[in-house]
Order: sequence, then structure tokens, then C-alpha cells
Amino acid sequence: MTTARNFELALNGSMETKRRFDPEANIQYTYESLEDLMKNTDDLSAMLKHHIEHQVPRLSELDDYYKGDNTAISVLNRRKEDDKADHRARHNYAKYVSNFMQGFLVGVPIAINHTDDAAQKRIDEVNKVIESDALNADLILDLSIYGRAYELVHRNKSDQTKVYLSSPLETFLIYDNTIEKNILAGVRYFVVGYGHDKKVKVLLYTPSKIHTYYTSNFGDYNLTFDNTVDHPFADVPINEHSNNRFRQGDFENVLDLIDLYDAAQSDTANYMTDLNDAMLKIVGNVDLDPEEAKKMKQANMIFLKPSANNAEGKEGNVDADYIYKQYDVSGVESYKDRLQTDVHKFTNTPDLTDENFSGQQTGEAMKYKLFGLEQIRINKERLFKRSLNRRYQLIGSVMSLASEAKKEEFEGITYKFTPNLPKSTKDAVEMFNALGGELSQKTKLKTIPMIVENPEEEEKQIESERSQQRQASQYMEN
Repeated sequence: MTTARNFELALNGSMETKRRFDPEANIQYTYESLEDLMKNTDDLSAMLKHHIEHQVPRLSELDDYYKGDNTAISVLNRRKEDDKADHRARHNYAKYVSNFMQGFLVGVPIAINHTDDAAQKRIDEVNKVIESDALNADLILDLSIYGRAYELVHRNKSDQTKVYLSSPLETFLIYDNTIEKNILAGVRYFVVGYGHDKKVKVLLYTPSKIHTYYTSNFGDYNLTFDNTVDHPFADVPINEHSNNRFRQGDFENVLDLIDLYDAAQSDTANYMTDLNDAMLKIVGNVDLDPEEAKKMKQANMIFLKPSANNAEGKEGNVDADYIYKQYDVSGVESYKDRLQTDVHKFTNTPDLTDENFSGQQTGEAMKYKLFGLEQIRINKERLFKRSLNRRYQLIGSVMSLASEAKKEEFEGITYKFTPNLPKSTKDAVEMFNALGGELSQKTKLKTIPMIVENPEEEEKQIESERSQQRQASQYMEN
């Protein structure tokens, strides 16, 4: 008999290693068979409960960091004294890393090609309908943040095949226990209703049907069946993308470094604020009323009248200054620079404010600096190509069923990723000329898009001007 805990990873409960996230926060759910799962909805309920309690907290924290709501600096009680400054500086390194990765991978849209012209035309039409460039950019961003991304292939009421982004916080897949890890089912869930009527709607996608359940129990998430409808995809229409083998986000391994940098900058700000409220120290025997001293402080002036020294008949010595904490400027700034360098080093993202990236550099020099990032890009592309294949297989399956296309038109697709990096057109042109190459006028115009937006129109204008010049020349000769 299959039990409700078979989908979980067996772990030693006595593990004492301090972890930022639950050890089960990134496992994949598995089950014996879809038939057994449909007979044991309590197991599906247990998976839902596990996802909400063990996986969503990690995903939510990564989401917070991307949005700049850094968790550690926000919740810690950092200052013991109530009268001391308590600045909470949040630095959005997470967004910098993920946005850079997104732009680097798909800033130049993925070229999706087929050797057959008819198939290529069909694919172009599909990509226009599903807005593939925007969809791929959103998927790459989710991959960078959460380490996983999901899309739902859907046939709408207008008989159009659409693909929608599905949040990792509300989506997961269930695989079988074989080495092939075939997809048994997909789950999407979300809260519906308000107040006392609030409940969770759960959609279970199987290879042929969509089963709907509801739950009003937010503790055990017991499911109540509602209805079943058919879908035409002949496979589970939810597609999962992975950022890497471990489904880890791009900034996940530097969260502690981000926290340290937040703390260091906050402490610096607190020091600068507390310095303005430094304690006044007066050395000597002074007859000074407390209220009078407050007025002097508010006026930024102080008058001290020392008492007479009866033994020698002279006035006593009086001195006043402020007591404040000493600040090692050089050491602290060096520490923060080291933290910032480590964030970039361990995420393989360049620090574009670094002097090493300023000025003109050869392409080979830039390649060495971005070598680590290039390796990450290659691995991301391999995984993304695999899941893109499944997307177009699902689309091809439903379009062939509707006699809109042949299923084989969506097989044999190739994908070309172009890293989005600044290029030196000048160096390329000089190398081309040095090799004795020649370029047409149209190609030359295309190499300077920042000046000429429409090369074809520019050629027409050039020809028109030349024609006018010839006519004027002939008129002058006559």
C-alpha cells in the first residue's frame, strides 16, 4: 500500500547542521503511479501541505530578496539601546544578479529555427501568438530567482494555443519513481474567496484531464472533489524548467554575503548618526546648572567658569570635549569592498563599477573575465533547450489534433542563444578590412543601427539624392 509519505525524501531527523532553508525545501515529488494517486487523494493533500509548509518558505524568501525586502536586516533586533540609531539599509544585489542573468541570456531573443520552410512559418506564427520572447524572458527570470520555473500550455475558447507563466509558489509536478522520471501529474493551487469564504482551489493536471478540488482547511488541506474536464494535449500540460541540476537560484548561495553587507552599511549609518549625539565630557570643577547646560547645547555654544583654587588663589582648569566611538574607516571600507567583491565572484556576475571593466578592452580580455559566467550560460541553455522541446511537443500535439498543423512540424527544432554583451563594431570592421573583405552598402548601413534604423529606407533616400544631383548636373551642362 502506498503511503502519504512516499513522496518525501528520507532524512535523518537528528541532523544539527544549521541551514538557512528546510532540507526538504527543494525536493521533487514522486509517486508510484497516477492510478494509485487518484485513489488516494489524502496523499495529494499531504503533498500540498508539504509544498506550502516546506517549499513555499524558501521560494518566498528568495522572492523577498529579489524585491529588495532583505529578510535578515529586516527582522533582527540589531541595537540593544532604544535611544541609539537603528538604520536598516537593504541592498538589492539579488535583483542585480537576476536581471543581469536574464539580460545576458535572452536580452537578444532566442532564435527558434526549423529546416523546413513550411514548418518554420508555422513555428513563427505560434511564437507570435504565445509571445515567446516575453514568455522566455519571464521564465529565465523565474529560473534565476527560484531555481525553477513553470509554464502552462492552454487551449483557450478561441481555439488558440497559448502558453502562460505559472508561479513556482503555486505550482509543482509529480514524477514517477523510475530512472526516467516521467511526469505523472501537475498541480496548480491558489487561494480564492475572502474572509470566511476563503479556500484553496487545487487543479490536478493529468495526461488527459483536469481535476478540480477545493479545501477550506488551512491546516491539513483535506481535499473535496469538485469536477473533471478533458484537455486535448495527450500529456501533462505543465512544463517545468530547471536553472541547474540542483534547482538553485543564481543569488541563493550569496544570501549570507548580502546580509553581511546590509549589516555593515547599516552599522556605518548608525555610527554616523550616533556621532551627532556624542556625549559631552567636562573635566574640572564647574558650577553649571543642568537646564543652563541644555540651553548652551541647543545654541551650539558653551561657557565654562572654573571655580577658584583656594590653596593657591588661582582659577582651576576646565576642559570640555565629546566622547565618541572610534571608527576604523580604512578597515571598515575594505571589509565592505571585500563583501561586494565576493558577491560578484560567487555569482559569476561582473561588477560594472569596477575599474577593471572601464575603458577599452579587447574581446579576448573580456572573455577571460566572463569565463565563469559563460560556463553557467552553457549549462542553463542545455536545460532550457530540453524543456523548450517539450513545450513545442505539447503545442504540436494539440495543433495536429485540431488539423492546424502536422505534429512533425514541431520536431527537429533548433535554438540559438546569443549572449547579450557589448561588441566593438570598430574592431570587427578593421579586422574584416585587413583580411581584404568587401561589404555592400546595405550591410554597412546595418552595422550602425544606432544611426540608421531602417537600412532599406536609407538606401532609397541615398538613391533619390543621387538622382536629383544627376538631374541638376545635366541641367547645368545644357
